Amino acid sequence: MSTSPRPTRWLDDRELEAWLQVRRLLTQLPARLARDLATTELSAADYEVLSTLSEHPEDSWGLRDFAAKMQWSRSRLSHHAARMEARGLITRSPDPHDARGSLYALTEAGSRALADAAPTHVASVRARFLDHLSAQELATLAAVAERVADLPD
Repeated sequence: MSTSPRPTRWLDDRELEAWLQVRRLLTQLPARLARDLATTELSAADYEVLSTLSEHPEDSWGLRDFAAKMQWSRSRLSHHAARMEARGLITRSPDPHDARGSLYALTEAGSRALADAAPTHVASVRARFLDHLSAQELATLAAVAERVADLPD
């Protein structure tokens, strides 16, 4: 007995327009924020790594959990972290609980670089995004983003 695929639910005009605008936002906004951040010593990926590390309540974070939090592959994080370690922004040490993993931590230089770049990043987020939305739009966007981000994989 073969199972026939479910029929495709094509997007109507309203759904298509919304989806195309979300795709445009997901392309344009990160590119613009990255260009603004380029005036600092950090790339957008560097900033993401450092800011994510700074949010962790522990002194260090294991590769598996850190990569999962960032939605990066372990390989991508490991390679990027190696470059950041060479610049003195983070440290990596063996993970005593995972023979193939590492523990990641901010260095003083990494904390300073993050603190130095944060005003530029926040100003960019405000100028390119937040300042163009009403309080109601922000609340709606936050609710929609949370609902969609929390969908199971």
